[in-house]
This record gives sequence, C-alpha cells and structure tokens, in this order.
Amino acid sequence: MTEMEPIGAPAAPPAPTEVAPPRQRRAIETYERLLDMAGELLAEVGIERISTNLICARAGMTPPALYRYFKDKYAVLEALGQRLMDRQNAVLFAWLDRCAPQGLVALGDGVEQLMRETAEVTAGEPGAIWTLRALRASPRLAHVRIASHRLVTDRMTEVYAPLLPQMPREVLWRRLRLSVEFGFSADEMLHEETLIPRDDILRDAAALLRHALEP
Repeated sequence: MTEMEPIGAPAAPPAPTEVAPPRQRRAIETYERLLDMAGELLAEVGIERISTNLICARAGMTPPALYRYFKDKYAVLEALGQRLMDRQNAVLFAWLDRCAPQGLVALGDGVEQLMRETAEVTAGEPGAIWTLRALRASPRLAHVRIASHRLVTDRMTEVYAPLLPQMPREVLWRRLRLSVEFGFSADEMLHEETLIPRDDILRDAAALLRHALEP
C-alpha cells in the first residue's frame, strides 16, 4: 500500500523531485497552513499513520495542491521540523547577540531565560513535541535535527571561544554540543514530566548547563 489512501478516483503522486519553498504571499499562507495541519495530525495519529491524504483533508485541500509544495509525507514532516528548528534557533541567536557583549557571566545568568523563551516557541508550534519525537525516531528526518544542532553549536563556539581561551576549541565544541542536546531534552520534559514542577525543571536544567561551561 502506498502512503496515499484513495479518496474517490486515485491520484498518482508526482515524481519524487525536490520542491522549492513558495515565494508568493498566498502560496506561503497555503504552505504554512499545510504545516500547521500536519503538526496537529502528527500529535493525534503519530508518524506511522499520518499521510498526505489526512493532511489534505484536515487543511481542506486536494492532494495536487499539497504536491505543489511537498513530494510525500516525509517532505512535509521535514519542513515541519525545519520550521520548528529555525524558530527555536532564532531565539538562541538573539539571546547570544543580547548577552555575549556583556561577557561570560551574563551568558550564564541568561541560560534560564533562554530556556524559557525556547519553551514558548515549542508551546506555540502545532504538535511541536511530536515533531521533535519524529526528528529523533525516523532515520529519514534525523538529519534535520542533527544539522540544526551542529549549526547552533558552531555559532555558540564562536561566541564562547574568546571568553574561554584556556579551553581547547574541540573540548568547547563538544561541551556545547552536549549542552544543546541536553537543552532540547529539558524542553521536551516540560511537556511530558508531570512529577516535577515546570519552574524546577527550568531552574535545575539551567544550573547544569552553566556548570558544563565552567573552566
């Protein structure tokens, strides 16, 4: 069975070629709506059951409309994950720009605020926790998460290296890479762990992250 379930007359999907993101306003709105609906459905049915037909039905569109933007369901999920990563990364980059000029102490003191702002982005994205799980669970999607986490690690290394000249660069990169992974895991815990108060998770996770960069 293919991913598409027949609705009326079967519609053959297009050849699996890359599709460029839209540029015109109306097309962008359609593209974003498809991603929003995919996020909602992912939270409801999971990565195995979600399909392009379900996404189209939820969005009130036809399969050909979706195929103008995505070649299959994994392309939808990849774009959904990339959107979430980009929005979370924008928060981190803004935090670096804001705190780095004030030095290492300001960066350490600002870790908890960074985590809170990142959590707000996650909470505002349809199906964000399930998107994060999909990026971990599917070999076809893992590259989105890994590339994004390496990108922010590189950016953080450029900021922290002059502030920690005594730490070898490869050690700094490694610790920052682990910190990025830990930060995202803590963000997921905010939406899953009911036995620990939210503020305690944020406070304790921030303390551990600050400790990771001690000389």
